[in-house]
Amino acid sequence: MSRPAASARSGRRTAGPPPWLAHALRAQRGPVPWSAVVRGGLAAGPLLLAGVLGGRSGLGIMAAIGAMLAGINDRPGSRRASVTRLGVPALAGALGLLVGTYGGQQLSAVPLTLLLTVLGLAAGSVSAVGPVASAAGTQLLVTAAFGAGMALPDTGWQRVLAFLAGAGWLLALRLVLPTPGSIAGDFRFDGERRAVADVYEAVAALLDAVGGAGATARRAALTAALDHAQDTLAGPRLRRYASSAAERRLHAQYAAALPLAEAATALAWAGEPVCARAVHGPRRLAAAVRGNTGTGPLPAPNRSAPALRALDDALLRAAEAFDRAEGAEHRLLARRRSARSAVRAALGAGGREYGLRVALCFGASAAIAQALHQARWYGHQHWYWLPATAVFLVKPDLGPLASRVLCRAAGTVLGALVSAGLAPLLPRPAGVIALVAVCGALLPVAVRHFAALTAVVTVLVLALVMAGGERQAAAGRIGETLLACALVLVVGHLPMPGRRGGGVRARLAAAGSAAHAYLAHVLSESGDRAERWALRREAYRTLAEARTAIAVAAAELPALARHTEGADAVAAVLERLVDTTTACAVHLDDTGRLGPRHVLRLHEALDALEDQRARTGLPTAA
Repeated sequence: MSRPAASARSGRRTAGPPPWLAHALRAQRGPVPWSAVVRGGLAAGPLLLAGVLGGRSGLGIMAAIGAMLAGINDRPGSRRASVTRLGVPALAGALGLLVGTYGGQQLSAVPLTLLLTVLGLAAGSVSAVGPVASAAGTQLLVTAAFGAGMALPDTGWQRVLAFLAGAGWLLALRLVLPTPGSIAGDFRFDGERRAVADVYEAVAALLDAVGGAGATARRAALTAALDHAQDTLAGPRLRRYASSAAERRLHAQYAAALPLAEAATALAWAGEPVCARAVHGPRRLAAAVRGNTGTGPLPAPNRSAPALRALDDALLRAAEAFDRAEGAEHRLLARRRSARSAVRAALGAGGREYGLRVALCFGASAAIAQALHQARWYGHQHWYWLPATAVFLVKPDLGPLASRVLCRAAGTVLGALVSAGLAPLLPRPAGVIALVAVCGALLPVAVRHFAALTAVVTVLVLALVMAGGERQAAAGRIGETLLACALVLVVGHLPMPGRRGGGVRARLAAAGSAAHAYLAHVLSESGDRAERWALRREAYRTLAEARTAIAVAAAELPALARHTEGADAVAAVLERLVDTTTACAVHLDDTGRLGPRHVLRLHEALDALEDQRARTGLPTAA
């Protein structure tokens, strides 16, 4: 080996921290969500105050826990979407609290451990369905641990009602209090306008990057913007259609962005830079969405190519939708997720593997915690911390395993030290209640990094322990957290039935099936464009989900990361196939037949996909 080559390889090895450590050091950025901070400050603290003033501090603690867990799920988005994002996990948490409370009261240690293990298996499998299901599974297990391991004088149904009251109070604040988006315009729409406007901005950014090195990243950003807008608009409703003219108009504006995104993707696939004025149209549309105004005259792009003509036509149709006084009756293009597909995801390879790991971690941690409790190691009546910590640690949503363990340990130590330092200084109960309120306000900012979230939750829970009259338990929490970290690390590396990397394989299979369904529809030359756009959305969305799972798996320790080697290459080929399919759809609309370049690129993508499947053994379709 030559010296320069050896030096280059050595440079690559020492260029930066390992992926799992880089993930632990990385935090989300963005403006402070002041409306969420206000909601957090008005949630857990006042609820605890009400319980203390009413002489029912136990119920106040449980209501504060409900508000705390709901606050962790209080993310940016529309009011309508928040009903599902906060409400479904809260209901699952109430069920877990009920099962845990009565199980802890009626069962001895061994049957209770078996019950919690089965609960972990079910919750872990369901978590594979999607983000809301994952949050619901987490709350189910955390509250089951609280119910079984937290000694409070109240009955099970009283605990459940108090928990639901706390979560419901935060949800009510989310629905009632104004936000910056609603103050600037219609109160009913706080996140919807911004989400739709971001789609048009993402289209403009992609057009601006066509022919450059950043086009692929801009196309991925467009997919993320479309996903967020789709989720924001498609919250729960009593009717299948939008109920007001303003809402129908907003939905029509979102629908008008779909052909624009399609044309922009086709232009990016062609790789030929477009004229500068082509970018101005989508940006004017974005400004019109934000200001709820008309578009005015739009600059027409050059019509020298099929994709440019498609872009021009889409701009004209968008202008008509924007300038219409009242939106037409427009059905939401919601994501198609049947109950059958949800069951398939839960019972598939990814759901089974994750369910087994959660069950083993949750059951083993509950058994160890009860053994320590029986041995009087704790010095108090609560043993919930160890299994509740294991639940958060085993969640791949929060990053690679080693990163989660490091962040959880660091956050717990920091939170426990802060709590131990504040405990002698706080007047009781006013100071403790104020600390709970401050922690509730910090939650929306802390969720951007797992270590910060852990620190805030640790201080909040220890404050609730003090509010319940228990002595300061910071040192014990650190020991239990480190024990949970060791347990989850061991379980994470244990062999399981079936092939490893089930989550990544399931995501890739779903993305491959969606890509082939989209290709088949386009090649059938069906005139149903709404169906085509829905299939294209599903293809890009499942690809984005696969990319996220692959990125987390690739950042694991080498012993785990090797099980999904090659997955990124498979996803890249699938993206080429979907991009080419989009370009084919636009070309067929314009000419009625595929050109030689399109046919060649399709065959190349399909051949490369088959080659990657044979080389890696990873699925390319369900």
